[in-house]
Order: sequence, then C-alpha cells, then structure tokens
Amino acid sequence: MGSTGHRLSAVGFGDIRTSAQRPHAAQLLFAAALIALGVIGLIYGDFALIWQRIPIEHLPGRQALAYATAAIELATGIGLLMPRTSRLSSGVSFLLLLSWALLLKLPAVVAVPQMEATWLGFGEIAVMLAGGWVLFASHTPPRRSGSSGFIVGAHGIRAARVLFAVSLPMIGLSHFFYTEQTAALVPAWLPHHVELAYVTGAASIATCLSVLFAIVPRLAVTLEAIMLWLITVLVWAPAIVATPIDRTPWTAFVISAAIAGGAGLVADSYRSVAWLAMGARARRLPVR
Repeated sequence: MGSTGHRLSAVGFGDIRTSAQRPHAAQLLFAAALIALGVIGLIYGDFALIWQRIPIEHLPGRQALAYATAAIELATGIGLLMPRTSRLSSGVSFLLLLSWALLLKLPAVVAVPQMEATWLGFGEIAVMLAGGWVLFASHTPPRRSGSSGFIVGAHGIRAARVLFAVSLPMIGLSHFFYTEQTAALVPAWLPHHVELAYVTGAASIATCLSVLFAIVPRLAVTLEAIMLWLITVLVWAPAIVATPIDRTPWTAFVISAAIAGGAGLVADSYRSVAWLAMGARARRLPVR
C-alpha cells in the first residue's frame, strides 16, 4: 500500500492509532505548556506577555476574548493528554499557533524588517508552530481526494521540519545582535557569559543547517531541544524562586517551555532515524 494516504503520519509517533493511545514525552510536555498558558490567562484575564500586540485597551470585549483564548489553551492541552481527543486537540493547537504567528508576529516583521527583535519574536512562535504542526500532521492522514496533503501526513512533517529549521536563525542571530542582553540572562554561577551567548546562538544556526542539509538532523535537533529546556530551567526557574508572586517570570518560563516543547516535538519526529544518519536516510519517512 504505497499511496500517500497510507503513509505513517510521523516518524517516531507510529501510526495514528498508536500515537493516540500512547502519547510520547514530547507531546506530554507540549500539552503541559499549553495547560500552563491557559491557567495564566484565566488567572489574570488578559493577554499580557502571552498574546502580545493585541490592542488590549481598545479591543471590544477584550477580557471575554482573553478568557476564551485561555480556555481554549487549557482545553487543548488537556485534550492532548487524552487518547480520544488528542487528534482534535492537535488540530486546534495548530490553528491557534498559526493565528498567533500570522496575525500577531508576522505583521511586526513586515512593518519593521530591519529590527532583529521582530524576527526573534516570530522565530520563537514559529518553533512552537513547527512542533504543533508535527503533532497535527502525525495525527491526521491526508485525504485521498483533498488538497490538504501538504499540511498533514508525511508531507506535513517535512514542511514542519523546514519551518523549524528556518525559524532557528531568527533566534540564533538575536544572541549576536543583543549579546549584552542575552549574556545578562546567563546564571551568575556560570562562567563566560558572553561566550555562552555566542555559542548558543551559533548552535541554533548550526541546527538549521543540519536539518536543511540532512546532516545528522536527529542528533542536532535533539541537542537543540535539550539546550532550549536548559535555558528555560536555568534562566527562569531561579527568577520564579526569587519572586514567586511576580507573574512575569512565570509567564516567561511557560512560553520558554512551550518553545522548547515545540523543538522537542520536531526532534521526536526523527525517532526512527539513526542518530548519525545523513542525506536521504536522514530525510526518509517510513511507508506503511
């Protein structure tokens, strides 16, 4: 059975039914991040820090919309934990992240393309979107007679990997454009703050090249995800401990975790690829 409709929907997720029955750790972590985003939104009833660029003061029914958005995030995250609802929830999370990237982040890039910070904001959400896309594509086989084949199934996984790759330089270059600010986030007990800022930025750019040119992509993406999780824990967990009632470090921690979770989902899509595979073997997706 060689048709596209019978392809395994994602490397590492098995077929759709297996994925629904046994969500992997990457899916669980991503779901936890969505749940946390929803909880923060419901507690504070606004969009601050999470859905930036929404005109808070002039938006009609802004609080109701904020609560509705938070409820969707919470419900979607919970749904990803449950076998019966994981497929629907993966679609909702994909659309939510797509709207976040296209409606809130992309306009800033178009308006001020010379400012790297706008690219950074888009790149971070695009990494989350890539992870959500992998999850959605892995749960949804393409229709035989539809036009959605490039979004779901094997083609969707490949497209999500490319999106992930091209998003990473937007993040990595910020470490060079804003070295002082990046170095200031490095924990005080770690040495060589500036050097670490450069190394982590270069690592993201290297991961981009690894994915695009299929040079040990599984190893590179896994290391990228681990690096993003380490940044999340080492930078924002101490800030939460220092000021536990301040919402800012909590929100920053959760968003950073969601970005790391997105990278983890992309890494999980390479589960059946050998760690040191290159070329066609590194790009290959299994056919059922």
